[in-house]
Amino acid sequence: MKQLTLALVAHDAKKDDMANFVAKYENDIRPFALFATGTTGGRVMERCPSLSVTRLKSGPLGGDQQIGAMIAEGEIDALFFFVDPLSPHPHDVDVKALMRLALVYNIPMALNPATAERLIESFRD
Repeated sequence: MKQLTLALVAHDAKKDDMANFVAKYENDIRPFALFATGTTGGRVMERCPSLSVTRLKSGPLGGDQQIGAMIAEGEIDALFFFVDPLSPHPHDVDVKALMRLALVYNIPMALNPATAERLIESFRD
C-alpha cells in the first residue's frame, strides 16, 4: 500500500493551532509522509520532534506554490490548511491558487481543526 502524503500549511495566527493539532494526533499522522511550508513545518517539528517533516519554503516565498505543484503532480493526498479569516494576507493570491488546485485535483482539504479531525478519522484503518 502506498504511503499517504499530507501537506501542512497555516497562516501566522494559526501556526500554534496546527502544531497543537499535529501533537494531539501524532500517532495518527505518523504514517503519513509530511510536507509543510517553512515556518509551519518548523513549529510542528518543535512540538513533535519525533515526526519527520519535509520543510518547503515559507508560504510567501513560494512554499504555497511548491505544495500546489505537488498537488498538480499527484504527490499530495490531503491538505490541512489552517486559515485565519480575520487577518489580511499579502500573498492572498498564492493562498487562493493553492486552494483552487486542491479543489481542481479533488484533494481532501481541511481549513480548520474540526475538519482535519474528521479527515484523520477517515484515514484510520
